[in-house]
Amino acid sequence: MKDLRQQLEAGLIGSDLLIERLLIGVLTGGHLLIEGAPGLAKTRAVKLLAAALGGSFARVQCTPDLLPADLTGTDVFNPESGLFAFAPGPVFHNLVLVDEINRAPPKVQSALLEAMAETQVTSGGKTHRLPEPFFVVATQNSIEHEGTFPLPEAQLDRFLLHVIVQLPDLATERRILDLVETESREGTAKAPALDLDVIRQARRDVAEVHLSPALRDYIVRLVMATRTLPRAAEIEHAVSPRGSLALAAASRARAYLSGRDHATPEDVDAVAADALAHRMVLKWAASADGRTARNVIADVLQETEAL
Repeated sequence: MKDLRQQLEAGLIGSDLLIERLLIGVLTGGHLLIEGAPGLAKTRAVKLLAAALGGSFARVQCTPDLLPADLTGTDVFNPESGLFAFAPGPVFHNLVLVDEINRAPPKVQSALLEAMAETQVTSGGKTHRLPEPFFVVATQNSIEHEGTFPLPEAQLDRFLLHVIVQLPDLATERRILDLVETESREGTAKAPALDLDVIRQARRDVAEVHLSPALRDYIVRLVMATRTLPRAAEIEHAVSPRGSLALAAASRARAYLSGRDHATPEDVDAVAADALAHRMVLKWAASADGRTARNVIADVLQETEAL
């Protein structure tokens, strides 16, 4: 995984947090939602990851007229045999990039939800299994609202992490300019793709990363704090048990990336906002006061003792 990280760092300047989150997704099989303004290399990051990984890759560009079959595939009539045969859609790949997911209509998002939740697609009354490993990375722009469809809470809950990409500072922007200028003149060197068996073994190793009973208790107390006063007064829908599972999995993966066989409270704190904030809905009054889910998670972390 160290080589994979180095490949991503070579092509993504100032994106250490995004790279770490992408690797956490690879190691856990969890789906990622990346949000940020246009031009922040969201799509580039996923394409670089796909190039560095073995296996298959597909990109779906979402538009308001996209149909579920455009994503999942459909039954096609074969005139030679006189039978219908299923033609798989782009979701039948190991890594699927769903670009501008909030531009897809609700029916498409519902079809994608089945793929993300059950690793399968149902078409024509038949169920088709998706390849293993399989995970989705979706992107959405934070400044465009015309022609978009907000993601349902049930679908947001299926994303392991919701990553928000920020604008770079002056020094980082200069390095980005230098990198792109160099690539336009010299091209990019392609390193050998990582074998999928390496990913499968790494996932088994991540599952063995130790979570002490005290750390598990800390994770549960963080989630429970979104359901009890004083935070419950500003939260319409608190974090579900899936939030605890996601936080534990992401903490294990982060510890593994740090070369440790055990997770620490620092791992939990580092991924808590990305793992939990998108799983809650604030009350109207809290939103009107300028509060966000990430503000709530920050307060919960400050108020909850680790061990």
